[in-house]
Amino acid sequence: MKRILLGVTGGIAAYKSAELVRLLRKQGAEVQVVMTKSAMQFISPLTFQALSGNPVHTELLDADVENAMGHISLARWADLLLIAPATANILAKLAHGLADDLLSTLYLAATCPVYVAPAMNQAMWNKMVTQENIQTLHRHGVKVIGPEQGDQACGETGYGRMSEPMAICAQLLANDKPDLLTISQYLKGHKILISAGPTCEPLDPVRYLTNRSSGKMGYALATAALKAGAEVTLISGPVALTAPAGVELIKVTTAEEMYQAVMSKVATQTIYIGAAAVADYSPVLSQPEKIKKQADQLTIVLQKNKDILAAVAADTSRPFTVGFAAETHDLETYARDKLTRKNLDMIAANWVGQEQGGFDSEENALQVFWANGDKSFPMTDKTQLAKQLMALIAERIQAV
Repeated sequence: MKRILLGVTGGIAAYKSAELVRLLRKQGAEVQVVMTKSAMQFISPLTFQALSGNPVHTELLDADVENAMGHISLARWADLLLIAPATANILAKLAHGLADDLLSTLYLAATCPVYVAPAMNQAMWNKMVTQENIQTLHRHGVKVIGPEQGDQACGETGYGRMSEPMAICAQLLANDKPDLLTISQYLKGHKILISAGPTCEPLDPVRYLTNRSSGKMGYALATAALKAGAEVTLISGPVALTAPAGVELIKVTTAEEMYQAVMSKVATQTIYIGAAAVADYSPVLSQPEKIKKQADQLTIVLQKNKDILAAVAADTSRPFTVGFAAETHDLETYARDKLTRKNLDMIAANWVGQEQGGFDSEENALQVFWANGDKSFPMTDKTQLAKQLMALIAERIQAV
C-alpha cells in the first residue's frame, strides 16, 4: 500500500481527517501528516501523531530535519499527496503557485499524484474564483474528491461539505486500478445512442412550446464517447451547436419525432443516454394559421407525450439505459424515484435554477444514482463532466 502524505488545513472538517488517517492505516497505508497553523486551531497535532504513528510536520524550515529541507524529503517520500480538508485558501494558493508554508511548498515540490478534498461554505464553493481555481488545478493534473451537498456547520445547505473519510479512502484505493480516463479506447466495441437538446411542440406556424435546454451536455457526452472509442449516434433537437465529426447525427424537432428516431435505433445499441429535455406535453391541435391576439385569455389543450426513456428501458433487447433528471428541489428523492419507476440502470441528476448551472450554462454538477450506489461530480465544465460520467458508465457496465 502507498505512503500517503496527508495535508490538513484550517476548517471545521479537520476532525474528519483523524478518521481518514485511521482508515488509511487500517488499509495498510503508511501516513505522515502535515498541518497548517490554522488547522492546529481546530485539532491537535498530538491526535494525528497518535493515529499515524509518525511525528506531525508543521514547519517549513525545520532545524531538526537534515539540511532543514523537510519539504523536499517529504515530497520525495510520498507516493501520494492528499489535502483534506482543502479550504478555499489552500486551493487558491495551489492554483497560483504560492508557497508560504510547508504544505503549499510541498505541493510545488511533489512529483507524485495529488488529491484535494474541498471543504467550505456553499457560497465560497460556488464563487466564480473558487471554480476557476478548481479548473486550474484540474488542468494541472490534481484530482478533486467531492465536495458533497448537505447541511453545513454554518447552518446553510449546499455543496461544500467535505466527502466522508470512507468515501475518500475508497476513491484513493480505487485509483490503484487503471483510470479509465487514461485509457483512450475504453469504450471500443460499444454502440452508444445519445439524445440531446430540447424538443419544440408547435402551437401554430410561428409559435411553439419548448424549454431552456442548450444541448451542450448531450453533445459533450457524444464527444467523450467518440474519444473513448465508441460508435456514436446523436439524436438532437433544435440547438445552435455543431455535432462532433464522426458521429451519426439525426436531427428532430418534436417529442414524437425524437421518440420515433430513438426507437428505430435502440435495438442495435449497447448504451442509451437520454440527455434530451423532451417536452412532457404537446398541444392536441397545432393551428394551421397564426393564432391572432383577440380574447384576453386563450386556452390550449395539451396531451401527454410518449415517455422515451421508459420505452427504451422496457424494450426486450434494451441497452444499458441512463436517464437524466433536472430538478429545482428534492433532487435525490425525485431522481431515485425516476430510477426505480422507469427501471433505469443509472440516472444523472442536476439542480437547475439560479446559480445552479445546468440549462444555458457552460458548467454543471451531477449526482449519479444506481440501484446500490451513487457518486457526486462537483461543478465543472461540461466537457470534463462528460468524460467523468462516461468513465463511470463504463465502470458500471463492467459491474453488472
